[in-house]
Amino acid sequence: MTTQELMIREKLDEYFTGIFEKELIDEIVQVGFADKFKSGDIMVDIGEKMTHIPLILSGAVKIIRQEKKGEELVVYHLEKGDTCAISFINCINRKESIFRGEVEMDTEAIFLPVDKIDDWLANYKSWRNYIIDSYHFRLLELVESIDGLAFMNMTERIYKYLYDLSKIKRNEELEITHQELANDLNTSRVVVTRIIKQLHDNGKIYSTRNKIRVLEES
Repeated sequence: MTTQELMIREKLDEYFTGIFEKELIDEIVQVGFADKFKSGDIMVDIGEKMTHIPLILSGAVKIIRQEKKGEELVVYHLEKGDTCAISFINCINRKESIFRGEVEMDTEAIFLPVDKIDDWLANYKSWRNYIIDSYHFRLLELVESIDGLAFMNMTERIYKYLYDLSKIKRNEELEITHQELANDLNTSRVVVTRIIKQLHDNGKIYSTRNKIRVLEES
């Protein structure tokens, strides 16, 4: 067994024992490969051919949808133990990615080849359950994103985004610029700056230059 195979088995045993059958873990060790990404890296880009899907071992990745005019919106995040159900669909159908995966925090993942993941649906109950659960959670997150656009004002959306991001990063203090927030929520920096000041004055957050501390639950 190679050094990488030993490392992959160790990571799988740490995160997925009790979730995947031993035989499935054995197969993942044989065909998967591990990779690491720094914050700000692009894990997968819009228009890229999908040949593998990731199993996230650590860190966080924000999934971004881009419209034809170039405007972008963060639709959900992937965290430890997650995979991207949309990547799975694109892989199976040999389609190009319609989302960008940008690394929010330093991330480690195992990548699985498309020619295996389809077979595993037929052969392993744990894999079927894992993929179905992934679809379920991603669908809920997409519905939540739609609800935010439809029913929340921008102040509520910004605070909720900051609150959720602090939970994802497990840190109440976020290093994020007003422009980054504007990009993630598809609004203007001027609007973000005004709302951040309001939230600060109302005691919901504590804001300093490029740092925001979330003070209250939503």
